Amino acid sequence: MAKKGKKYQESAKLIDRTVEYKLDEASKLVVETAKAKFDESVELHAKLGVDSRHADQQVRGTIVLPHGTGKDQKVAVFAKGEKAEEAKADFVGAEDLAEKIQKEGWLGFDVAVATPDMMGVVGRIGRILGPQGLMPNPKAGTVTMDVTSAIKEIKAGKVEYRTDKSNIIHVPVGKVSFGEEKIAENINALMQAILKAKPASSKGKYIRSLTIASTMGPGIKVNPLQFAKE
Repeated sequence: MAKKGKKYQESAKLIDRTVEYKLDEASKLVVETAKAKFDESVELHAKLGVDSRHADQQVRGTIVLPHGTGKDQKVAVFAKGEKAEEAKADFVGAEDLAEKIQKEGWLGFDVAVATPDMMGVVGRIGRILGPQGLMPNPKAGTVTMDVTSAIKEIKAGKVEYRTDKSNIIHVPVGKVSFGEEKIAENINALMQAILKAKPASSKGKYIRSLTIASTMGPGIKVNPLQFAKE
C-alpha cells in the first residue's frame, strides 16, 4: 500500500474518523484539509441501500448545482442542419466527429449531447464513449432536440448522479475555493435530489454512508440522518 504524503498525513490529523460530522462541519473541514497548490475539486461519495443489479433499484438523475461545479465543462454536440447551427458548444459535428473519435481516439470533451436522429451514428462509437461515461442518454437529458437548453444547463453546473456496481454514487460538488457555505449548499441540493430518486422497491436504510473529500485530501464522513429521517 502506497504511503501517504506529509501534507495528507497532516490533514488526516484534523479529522476524527470515528465521527460522522454535520454538513457544515464537514464542509469546513474539507476546505481546511485541502493542502494542494491547485484548486482542488470536492466530491461526494454516497453509499446507498439498493441493489443496482436490478433495473428497478438503479438510482440515476441530474441536477444543476446552485453554485455549479467550478469546472468549465467542454461539450461535444452530435447534430446536423439547423440543430448543428444553433449548438453553441465547444465541438459540433456528425459523422465527422464520430470518425475523429473512432480513428484518432480523441476524447477532448467532458459531456456529449446528441439529437435523437444522431444516435445511430453515436451508437457506433458506444464502446468508446460508454466506458468513459460519455455516452449521451435521454435520462441524463443529453439526447434531446433542445440542444441549446442542454448546453446551457451543462455549462451552468449540471451534474449526473448514478449508482455504480458497488451501489455508490460519486459526484463532484464544487471546488475548495468555493468556501464551506457554497460547498454545503451544493451538497444539500444534491442530497435532496438523491432522496427524491429513492426507488419504491428499496427497503431498509436508503443512505448507508456519506463521505466528502477534496482531490488530494482525506475522506470526511457526513451524518446522513440530517438530510432525512429514515
